[in-house]
Amino acid sequence: MSEWLIAAKRADFNSIAARYGISPVLARIIRNRDIITDEDIDMYLNGTLDNLHDPSTMTDMVRACSLIQQYISDGLKFRIIGDYDVDGICATYILLRGLRACGAAVDYALPHRVHDGYGINDHLIDLAHEDGIGVIITCDNGIAADDQIRHAYDLGMHVIVTDHHEVPYDEDEKTGERLELLPTAEAVVDPHREDDPYPYKGICGAVVAWKLITLLLPMCGVSDGDAEALIMELIEEASLATVCDVMELRDENRIIVREGLARMAHTQNTGLRALIDAVGLSGKKLTSYSYGFILGPCINASGRIDSADRSLELLLTEDSYTAARIASELRAYNDERKAMTEAGIARAIDDIENSALKDDRVLVVYLPDIHESVAGLIAGKLRERYEKPTLVFTDGAEGIKGSGRSVDAYNMYEELAAHRDLYAKFGGHKMAAGLTLSGDAVDELRYRLNAACSLDEEDLQTRVMIDTELPLSYPNYAFIEELGKLEPCGNGNPRPVFALRYLKVDRVEKSRNERAPLIISVTDTNGGRYKLKLFDRDGMFLNSADAYYGQGTAGDLCDANHTDVMIDVLYTPGINDFRGNRSIEFTVNDYRFRRSE
Repeated sequence: MSEWLIAAKRADFNSIAARYGISPVLARIIRNRDIITDEDIDMYLNGTLDNLHDPSTMTDMVRACSLIQQYISDGLKFRIIGDYDVDGICATYILLRGLRACGAAVDYALPHRVHDGYGINDHLIDLAHEDGIGVIITCDNGIAADDQIRHAYDLGMHVIVTDHHEVPYDEDEKTGERLELLPTAEAVVDPHREDDPYPYKGICGAVVAWKLITLLLPMCGVSDGDAEALIMELIEEASLATVCDVMELRDENRIIVREGLARMAHTQNTGLRALIDAVGLSGKKLTSYSYGFILGPCINASGRIDSADRSLELLLTEDSYTAARIASELRAYNDERKAMTEAGIARAIDDIENSALKDDRVLVVYLPDIHESVAGLIAGKLRERYEKPTLVFTDGAEGIKGSGRSVDAYNMYEELAAHRDLYAKFGGHKMAAGLTLSGDAVDELRYRLNAACSLDEEDLQTRVMIDTELPLSYPNYAFIEELGKLEPCGNGNPRPVFALRYLKVDRVEKSRNERAPLIISVTDTNGGRYKLKLFDRDGMFLNSADAYYGQGTAGDLCDANHTDVMIDVLYTPGINDFRGNRSIEFTVNDYRFRRSE
């Protein structure tokens, strides 16, 4: 059961509200997200593209652009090597469009998830050499590829790295000091470098690429008007990648995503328009949810099921017929990916529940027959279910491959880094990691991780931060519309969560459609009557009511018979606009049964 905590952060909410023309409740919510200073509050509420950070302050950014400009003048051929996820695909697209606008002879290569694995590798480098490529530019990868980059140099090619992942490190045996292991590329652009003064580190690979293009276009003589038009067009892909790579929606990320969403609704990109149509979002308001849970998974699916090239082809095509066909394929790929993931989750749960795995604090699950492309998705679902850091391994083309997803109290990158002797490949960050084992070392890794794990029950308990306790009578249309000032919401800037206690449950209405929410009729302590919407997983609400209050309670609730059922809820208010009929609705995020007092 999750732990509910009401945020107790203090400030003069009335003063903030008066200063920025917002309600005290909204001022409290903003403070709960650690937006404290006047400058930060103003940027949060009113930030524009003028508030974005100067790309030239990023270490090696100016050098990278100068080298690219020089190599274009020298007539060298460029190849962009990206990655197979949304961030890598979007970063590749951004660099491709930008370099072409600068007059470069440029193409691209995306690694195949199964045949190549993550990022740049010797095979892709050898192909580039065979094709007469003079310059390789990486995006969303490369920071941990020193051996591969040296191989490219041996073949006479230049390499420029653009990435956003953690820089690998070693430790001095005597002092324990971390020694940063930067690749020997001619320019290494990554805000996580120790010597990088860039003020915000939490940008994705596509934003790093977008920042490079904003600097490169004028350096290469592209006119101000053409440069600005292209930069604003490419912010759509930068914003999409930011959400899909689960970057925190804070600081400049918030501005990039907000601007990108506004433009995406009227995108001139033929492929994106076709995908928006294919998934049923045409004419609807696009949100960060649209990015992260509808559009993004379709773009990701091609790299999981087939080749990421298909998604990049969608972004590049200008033919509406071709775009519609590819968009339909991507949607079908995503449906197939969902089925594969659900089957893998079911198998993993069965393995965990029927073995000693369920007692581990770090779950290490080996599913040899699942498709390696869904291992990370399964790990994420298991992490949510068991509230433990989780690694899922499967038999891949190069050996036993794994993906991990972590909890806040467990730095997965650092914990895994302590056992590098077991890996052929390894990379990631605090909350996620990917690795290939050197041999059959699943059991050994499981033993080591759990032996070294210091997590206790408190660390493993999910904490839900509540913005404030708020009666259901408070949210009106004006307040709910004001909550829109918090958008875009997502990682690092969650949707507001309100709490209310002592709600008497009068009735529960079920739909024949299993995906439809339960409608729970309640009465508050002041006699106000409301209907709450609950998306109930596996019928847990009614089953739990029977378990808590006694068998037959669920039936009484469905028949509207008098019961003593009382709940506390966490909820989010919203406006339901169905066929022009507007009404206020309350969506339950979590609930607890309680005894009447």
